[in-house]
Amino acid sequence: MATTVHVSPRTAAIPVHALYGAAAGLVGGVGMGIWMSVSRPMMDTAMITMVASLLGSTNVFAGWLIHLGIALFAGTGFGILLGAYAQKMAPAVVLGLVYGAVWWMIGALWIMPANRGMPVFEWNDVTSSSLGAHLVFGLLAGAAFSCIAQVMGKRTTGTTGAS
Repeated sequence: MATTVHVSPRTAAIPVHALYGAAAGLVGGVGMGIWMSVSRPMMDTAMITMVASLLGSTNVFAGWLIHLGIALFAGTGFGILLGAYAQKMAPAVVLGLVYGAVWWMIGALWIMPANRGMPVFEWNDVTSSSLGAHLVFGLLAGAAFSCIAQVMGKRTTGTTGAS
């Protein structure tokens, strides 16, 4: 006896959007990582080494690994939460910028300073530079998501009827 499960198209798209979001998160993460590697808002310390400090390191490579892991997670979340609305470029970029700003509030204003024993939700040179980095992440992740979704949509819909 076979059982049939009916899933709405919107629900069925979630794993695909998660995959697109993961790839887009890595694109945004590379752009943001470059920003954090050259930005030195505090005592000539690159922001990427501050990320490494989340796990007790000062190693740049460790900072990149941690950062790209977070970017992969954040991008997947973008795809799951906002993928249905980020198919076209303009909405994807706007949603990406907002999403990056939300991650800035969570990560740079709360988690990072709390982890380092610093005041949370404080505006300073580090958090202002970090805002720029998170907006770069959101911009690139949103744009990449839209591009991936459009290319993959054309690939799947453009092959119908070809025998």
